[in-house]
Amino acid sequence: MSLFKRSATELVGTFWLVLGGCGSAVLAAAFPDVGIGLLGVSLAFGLTVLTMAFAIGHISGCHLNPAVSLGLVVGGRFPAKELPAYIIAQVIGAVIAAALLYFIASGKPGFELAGGLASNGFGEHSPGGYSMAAGFVCELVMTAMFILIILGATDNRAPAGLAPIAIGLALTLIHLISIPVTNTSVNPARSTGPALIVGGWAIQQLWMFWVAPLLGAVVGGVLYRWLGKEQL
Repeated sequence: MSLFKRSATELVGTFWLVLGGCGSAVLAAAFPDVGIGLLGVSLAFGLTVLTMAFAIGHISGCHLNPAVSLGLVVGGRFPAKELPAYIIAQVIGAVIAAALLYFIASGKPGFELAGGLASNGFGEHSPGGYSMAAGFVCELVMTAMFILIILGATDNRAPAGLAPIAIGLALTLIHLISIPVTNTSVNPARSTGPALIVGGWAIQQLWMFWVAPLLGAVVGGVLYRWLGKEQL
């Protein structure tokens, strides 16, 4: 499969992740009387990855996330020369999804972009008011564990065919833990899409949602290479 087609597949997959995950937060989390809440949003993010892993995993690997792509490079599962194409495609897919979500959400009277469009933030823009340091550490650790789980679940020694389930549930758990802290990123593309639409504070704080997940990806990739290495 050509790099262009695999990158295009990543664009579509990341589009679905942002539309499904952020869309659930913006459109359904607090819907009157039947809002899905934090649990529902967490599950929505997990389901986007699970469904796309089955749909496109055999085409592009279903990274949907620059941190995942980097973690797979560090873990020895993905060629570094293909990393830029994947990251560009993932960011484009996230931006398209965020723009579409804004269009849909703005169709309701009273909608205000000041609500953040599910943007990630810290300090006064953290759902729970958590500090920048707390948010940074949370994003780094959660991403590192996510990469560890991905590398382990897709190892050829792991049970075959179950990786999408493990990865989807892992992302659900990560959101259950960290939505109150940063609104959960662990994915620079997912953070970039809404931030570019919201502007202002969301762009000013975007740096953290690139730096922390990418550092976490390196930690997770290195850790799994050490833990998973078979002794001679």
